[in-house]
Amino acid sequence: MLTSSVRRLTSTASHNFEFMSYMVNKINSVNKALDKATPLCKPVVKIREAMRYTLLSGGKHVRPVLCLAACVLVGGQESTAMPAACAVEMIHASSLIQDDLPCMDDDSLRRGKPTNHKVFGEDIAVLTRDALIALAVEKMATSTSLGVSPERVLRAVVEMAKAVGTEGLVAGQAADLSGEGMSLEEDGARLEHLEFIHIHKTAALLEAATVTGAIMGGGSDGEIERLRKYARCVGLMFQVVDDVLDVTKSSDELGKTAGKDLIASKLTYPKVMGVEKSREYADELNREAREHLHAFDSAKVAPLLSLADYIVNRQN
Repeated sequence: MLTSSVRRLTSTASHNFEFMSYMVNKINSVNKALDKATPLCKPVVKIREAMRYTLLSGGKHVRPVLCLAACVLVGGQESTAMPAACAVEMIHASSLIQDDLPCMDDDSLRRGKPTNHKVFGEDIAVLTRDALIALAVEKMATSTSLGVSPERVLRAVVEMAKAVGTEGLVAGQAADLSGEGMSLEEDGARLEHLEFIHIHKTAALLEAATVTGAIMGGGSDGEIERLRKYARCVGLMFQVVDDVLDVTKSSDELGKTAGKDLIASKLTYPKVMGVEKSREYADELNREAREHLHAFDSAKVAPLLSLADYIVNRQN
């Protein structure tokens, strides 16, 4: 899946940068670390199986790769940010489990497989979500290199916590639910509501992943803020593209249920501005994201530039 998507890229940050090899390498490294962090153990074997089911079920791993790339960009070592990269993927996995529950989006397919609650039951799925968030915090607090100051570790943990709570995912999900069935006549209100949803529900976690990597890598306040602005653009772009794919691709192509947002009368970018305008907006966000990286070393910034291109051109 990753290989075919990457090959469809129309541009790269550098002719000499092998983005596909880079992604495969980083994904393998993250998966090894996630596997090690969630061993099967008694008496919670079923919970651990459920955690591993979502954590290790594939996916693009954009968030942990952003975390690792940002750390290296500001002068840190990849190993320093690996606990944070694992943590952000754990939080992302927890959000997928929550989104798919019957009380939320009520979905039965994720990454081409039955959703977590379909396999393990709603009760175990809810507990699994809680366990993943708790493990994410523990991983960042206890596994980060001793070379990172306690102040930076605390700052990173707070950044991640904000991305999950009422300043992030929770706020976005609540707004998403309240936006179902919103009148088509309220154009300005709909677009404002839609932007709020996805700045919080989608962009917040990509932003936290990138910023956390920069914090762990020893980035200056100026570097961290430039990366924050880049990641916010990338996060919104990710959702715009996701909304377009939802109405232009099949369930088999996406690995999840296509058209479900339309059926649920949810606010989406194609619904508010049309498919072509949505694609133009995604391109605009990509250009803006790249502008925020101009001050960084051109060689070191190649992964983040290529990631932005990958996201805007992805097909699933």
